[in-house]
Amino acid sequence: MEIVLTGSLGHIGQPLTEKLTQRGHQLTVITSTPERAGAITDLGATPAIGEVQDAAFLSRTFAGADLVYCIIPPDYTVPDINAYYRNIGQQYAAAIRQAGVPRVVLLSSFGAELDAGTGVILGSHFVEEELKSLDGVQLTIVRPTYFYYNLLNLIGSIRATGHIMTNYGGDDLLYLVAPSDIAEAVVEEIERPAEPRRVRYVYSDERTGNEIATVLGRAIGKPDLQWRVIPDGAVRQAMVDHGMHARMADDLTALNRSLRDGRLAADFLRHKPERAGRVKLEDYAPTFAAAYAGKK
Repeated sequence: MEIVLTGSLGHIGQPLTEKLTQRGHQLTVITSTPERAGAITDLGATPAIGEVQDAAFLSRTFAGADLVYCIIPPDYTVPDINAYYRNIGQQYAAAIRQAGVPRVVLLSSFGAELDAGTGVILGSHFVEEELKSLDGVQLTIVRPTYFYYNLLNLIGSIRATGHIMTNYGGDDLLYLVAPSDIAEAVVEEIERPAEPRRVRYVYSDERTGNEIATVLGRAIGKPDLQWRVIPDGAVRQAMVDHGMHARMADDLTALNRSLRDGRLAADFLRHKPERAGRVKLEDYAPTFAAAYAGKK
């Protein structure tokens, strides 16, 4: 199959490229970083250097593809991340339409079915709706849950206060996912018979915030580490105090609140996969510990 992957060799793109080339697919991998071209070639894929905001570049690159895998490369430096998502979603839709791509797999997010109250996840909603509007395109939407590496954002509060402090977690269940498990799910979706419209949720493990604190605390030598849920306003102010744009702080606070009140996971729980991924919290804990110690 002729496949175009967006997302370069990121957390998901690297294992996805490896798995698909090993299975005999012909891949073109889009990257905005020319220095990645050699690594892409080494994996048996063809690099395409350009920007996903450029619909003309995308349409040229998508031409002749049997399937395109779309991901929005996150950029938390932009003032309005949801507008950023919407813009790239529009470029993808225009390029898919122009190139006549018959099948698309979109990496989205749990909670993307909601049209309000989810902060930065609202951008994924916009992209889903944009691609759903395409006539004659078989669309698979892959919605992963809470990425393990988002736990790295908690390191600052541990170092500063000795605790995990944010406005979600505690006794609430979090549904965690590893990029390698997402890549495996995307491969399965690419190789299954196409459907006009399909949604696939992906998760690897489920733990309460307190259980996460226990596992990560042991990994970093703080066996008494506690997860403390604090008010929304305190979390937002801490973000702003650390230099975050006010709108981004608002959106991240709203995202956390939707994790806490269960809205983000509601549809996931209605369609929860029978099988979780392979990577469990204990498998991820050494990576967290290395980051906490300042190692890469």
